[in-house]
Amino acid sequence: MITKKKLSTLKERTRLRKISMILHEAAVASKNGQEVDLEYINDILPLADFPLVDLSSVDLSSVDSGLEPDALAFRLEDMSQNLLARLGAEPSDWDFRDESGNLDVSHRVVQDKILVLDRIRSPYNVGAIFRSAEAFGISRIILVEGTASPDHMRALRTSRGTTSVIPWSFMPEADVVSFLSTFDPAEVIALELGGVSINEFSFPPRGVAVLGSEEFGISPAVLACCKSRVSIPMGGAKGSLNVSVAAGILLHRWF
Repeated sequence: MITKKKLSTLKERTRLRKISMILHEAAVASKNGQEVDLEYINDILPLADFPLVDLSSVDLSSVDSGLEPDALAFRLEDMSQNLLARLGAEPSDWDFRDESGNLDVSHRVVQDKILVLDRIRSPYNVGAIFRSAEAFGISRIILVEGTASPDHMRALRTSRGTTSVIPWSFMPEADVVSFLSTFDPAEVIALELGGVSINEFSFPPRGVAVLGSEEFGISPAVLACCKSRVSIPMGGAKGSLNVSVAAGILLHRWF
């Protein structure tokens, strides 16, 4: 645990972000019924211009008495989010970040899984897919030429920093076909209509998942490389899902 002395030497924005992370971690611990070192918390709060946490009703030897863990968790989390708001971060921003404020990749669980985006035109959707891919262990993303760039301002907005975490590259369709041919056909999955229900499909432990464009789906040449086709069962009048939402469902199920 970083000391108060070390915290005091950090630049203001770095210090406040670090204290926000500490408060959030303490809130999660309290929510999970774990003991929280409130003496340490009170020691560092002045560095963020916060009043001390009222310890008069808290038994520091046990979170099971005094201030209820849930109440303490909410108080700590409110302070954490207050600091993020001061820094200009969104109130929901509780990512793992390093001292420079970048996403801390040491927290990633990276699996031997690749995602291919085939001509997904909307940069908003591309960015949202990157965000889900980062959360569910994707090691690399290949974009068939014609897909919106992850560097587009709108993609950057919805990706929330994940385009700098997951390696990605553009490829012509012919090169993607050649790349997919290097895999066992059973390891190449297409998310398309008319496939096996995603609830019944036995996912391989490694491989490639292919997502097609919002309007036309996966191109014939790329689809021919996919031995397995999976679909998401739905119960609505609308016949399709937004591609980024569908990607999130697929990636969570595969993870």
